Formats: sequence, structure tokens, C-alpha cells
Amino acid sequence: MSEAPDHIEQRYRKLAQIQQLGHAAYPHKFERTHTVEELVEEFGDVSAEELETRSVKTRTAGRLVAIRGHGKASFSHIGGGGKRLQLYVRQDRVGNENYELYRLLDVGDFVGIEGEMARTRTGELTVFVNQVFFLSKALLPLPEKWHGLSDVETRYRQRYLDLIANPDVRDIFVVRSRLISAIRRFLEEKDYLEVETPMMHPIAGGAVARPFKTFHEALGIPLFLRIAPELYLKRLVVGGFDRVFEINRNFRNEGISTQHNPEFTMLEFYQAYSDYRDLMDLTEEMLKRVVKDVTGGLKVEFRGQKIDFNNFERLTMLESILKYWPDDDPPQEDELRDFGAIRDLVAGLGESLEGDETWGKLVAMLFERIVEEKLVQPTFIYDFPVELSPLSKTKDEDRALVERFEFFAGGLELANAYSELNDPDEQKRRFEQQGEERDKGDLEAHEMDQDYVRALRYGMPPTAGEGIGIDRLNMILTNSSSIREVILFPHLRPVASAE
Repeated sequence: MSEAPDHIEQRYRKLAQIQQLGHAAYPHKFERTHTVEELVEEFGDVSAEELETRSVKTRTAGRLVAIRGHGKASFSHIGGGGKRLQLYVRQDRVGNENYELYRLLDVGDFVGIEGEMARTRTGELTVFVNQVFFLSKALLPLPEKWHGLSDVETRYRQRYLDLIANPDVRDIFVVRSRLISAIRRFLEEKDYLEVETPMMHPIAGGAVARPFKTFHEALGIPLFLRIAPELYLKRLVVGGFDRVFEINRNFRNEGISTQHNPEFTMLEFYQAYSDYRDLMDLTEEMLKRVVKDVTGGLKVEFRGQKIDFNNFERLTMLESILKYWPDDDPPQEDELRDFGAIRDLVAGLGESLEGDETWGKLVAMLFERIVEEKLVQPTFIYDFPVELSPLSKTKDEDRALVERFEFFAGGLELANAYSELNDPDEQKRRFEQQGEERDKGDLEAHEMDQDYVRALRYGMPPTAGEGIGIDRLNMILTNSSSIREVILFPHLRPVASAE
């Protein structure tokens, strides 16, 4: 320990002294009658007189988050379950030997305590301690201002410190857990079956994205971490499961931003004998229910704006471009449908063109440039160009478009859904088209999946499917500015470390 900083060396010395007093350095367990959270919730509104009359005894435990006072009496606080509870420790009450143990404790240590519930003269709920139990020494000190750890790199790399230092962070992940539970309840009420599908795929399919690669030594084959579970879930529809869902981890070997993490959580669900309009109705119903269950209401604040989940708008992609056109002289819809005219419109907005753009890609460029960030209130954007959707069913009345929607709120895309293409020959042709794009250098283009085409040849009923981003939805419900805030351990660039 000669190279350790003084404050760490001091904590090791205290641990040795605690052991000399006869206490185990790392006890095996501690029996509690209450958690800190239970004590605060049960007795937070109970008067001092009632506490005295009831003579409530407790054994609880938690992390020491504050110690103040010297001499023969001291106040401290322990934390647990996102709550704090005051302790009052007096030498003449706990005894000389136990008080000696108490004086060897530091902020950050875990302790058990036994005592009686009461209130101090200032009215604060307090345990008047009869005995202190040593449970674990924090050999590294908490950040100096442990209640205000703000460096984002430290917060994300050492999430355990973030959870100790910033109580609001805990709430984000409590909301996340409740969000997932609420979604499960809703879908199970609708007779959906939760399933699990492979996370390692022989073909990277189900989405247009760049995969992570790995290798299976025993089989001697390359595999890909899944970019989406879509093709496996639709195989289950072929097999007779009419309503299935999976809350899954996906992996995409792409850039990192406030909206993107290489590893993320999605809800995907598929409903037979339905189309994309059925899923619009289902999604609206589900989000209203889930948001209310999780937050207690239908209005949430995100990035300084109120989002009302009681009001949903529906626009075609072309309608949205016309609605949000940046000046008072928007084009006509027939201009957006003309390749030459829309190409001129894109160029006029300053977008760089490479010369190989399709009509659909030009529409997408206009949408991303003009519309996407303006979709603050809950909005369904539907009827996408066919070039953007290799797995979607085309519209009978307009073969240039597919029956697809994306759902937006807070300027974020939260969901993607479509009427599933169930024509095996058309699916094979679109895979082949994607292969041509891949040969031209598009690393995100979809590969041919012969087994999926084979599955479709056994027949798949009319089906609609959807994916919803759990991380982004949690961002909105917790007013978090970055996806890293809502992922416990986000991916970061490695840094040199030293003990």
C-alpha cells in the first residue's frame, strides 16, 4: 500500500482496526426487519408522539452517506432504495466498544443498525441506534461532492458512482423497468405470446444496418449479432403463432450519438390477419395506456416541450413534407412525385447529390431535412417509398409506395411498422435488389435469406409487424437528453486506467 494515496491507505488501516475489534471484514449476511425505503414510506408521516407510543423497533441496513458530529454523540444518514434515513448514535446508548466501531466508519461504508424509530427536536425521522453492525468498508472514497457527480464520462464509465451520487438517475431505471412491465401486461392482455429468438444469426437480416461479426469455433462458421429479430418472429407466424412479441437486445455496428448506441433494446411484435393501419390503432392504444401507467398522466415534458400522448396525428410522408416545408411557397404533391422536380428541390435545399439516388431516397432526404425534428407531438408518418422498405407490402393503389409507418414524438423516431410482405417471389426479388446495392458498396443492404423465402413459400397469412425503441421511449418519459442516460452501461471509447 506504500504507493496508495493517503486517504485510501487510511481506510485500509481502519479496516484492520475494525478486524482487531473482532468484526469480520466481509460479513456473510445481515437480517433486516425493514429496508430504509420501507421505514421512510411507513413512518414518514407518523408523529413523534405516536412513534413514542408505538415503540417501533427496527433492524435495517444501508450505505453511510453522511456523518456529522464528534465526541460522544453523532448524527449520520444511511441510504437505500433511493431514500435516506437519519441515525442518532450515542456512546452511552451503544456502549464504548460499539461506539469505537462507529468512529472507524467512513462515508461510503455499509452498516447494519438496530434501534427504535423516533423524531428529533427538529422533527426529522430518525433511528435512535442501540447497536451498529459493520457490513463492508468503502476502500475508495466517494467523489468529494458525492451528491453532485456531474462529469458525464465518469458517470457513464462508473455507473455505480452515478447511482450513488445522483438519486434522479435511479429513477430513470425504475421508470424503464415499469415501462417494460407495462408493455408486457398490455400485449399479454391482447393475447400476444412472448418468445425468444436467436441473438446470433448466420445471415444479418431483418433490418437495413451494418452488423457485428463473430465466429463459432465448433461449427466453423461466421455468425452475426442480430440487428433485428424480425425474420425469426415472422417464421413463427408461418408456424402458427398468430400474435408474438419479443423484448430484445439488438446490435448494430454503426455510429454513436445522443440517439444511437451499438447495443439497444427493442420491442418487436407481429399480428396475423392485420395490416399497418391496425397497428397504428394498437400503438396509439398501447402508448396511451403505458404512458399513463408509468407516469400517472398523458402529458410529459421532454427537452423543454410538453408532449401530449392524448393527441396523435397521422400524415403520409409526402403530406408531412408539404406541411413542414421551410417557406411559404411549398411545392405541389405532383412535384414531389416527379423524379426530376424532386431532385431539383433536394438540390435547392443544399443537399449534396451523387447521381445514383432513387426517387424514394430523394423523398427520404427531404423528410429527414425538413420534417423529422419538427415532429414533437405524437405523429404517425405512413406510406413510404418502396425503395426504403425491402420487407414491406406495396400499396395496391400505388405501387411506388408501401404500407409502412414510423411513429415520432419529441423529434425522435420511436417505432417502425408495416404490412409484411408475404409474397415469396416478390420477397426474393427484393432481396436480389438489395444484393445489387450491396455489390455497389452499400454495407447496410439486406442479404439474401433463402430459408426465409422458403418459409414464406409454406404460406404466411396477412400480417403486420412493428418495432418500438425502448431506450428512446424511456428518454422521453424521463426527460433524458441522451440515450446514454437511459442505458445503464453505454458503450464508450476505452481510456487508459490505473489503480
